[in-house]
Amino acid sequence: MSNATALSVSAQLQSFLAFDFGTQRTGVAFGSRVLRQAQPLPTVNAQGDARWREIDARIQEWQPDALVIGVPFHPDGAEHENTLRARKFGRQLHGRFNLQVFEVDERYSTTEALSQGAKDADAASACIILNQFFAELP
Repeated sequence: MSNATALSVSAQLQSFLAFDFGTQRTGVAFGSRVLRQAQPLPTVNAQGDARWREIDARIQEWQPDALVIGVPFHPDGAEHENTLRARKFGRQLHGRFNLQVFEVDERYSTTEALSQGAKDADAASACIILNQFFAELP
């Protein structure tokens, strides 16, 4: 997994699926490097094998070149249990789908999504994560 700010993202990578991982639900968004604007996709509302089947379906449908995950931190930047869970999810994505995975600091993405009146905060958070990734690209 790679932090987008620490690594140059290859110009060959043009389309991305982003995930806002949660233990109950996982928000999903799609975007392209050309438009640099994320669009929400239906949230994965499943756990275990069912979660992976839904994620596989999104990847098959959208055919992204790479994946982006939000990684949460405490306000002071310290890691916590969900930081480790999100990173594990990223490693699993890479292992299952053999796509490059980029990490984005997602502090406050859900709060921001809710403050914007999002009906699906998970998908909106995934959009915020992907738009932040695009903002960090050169």
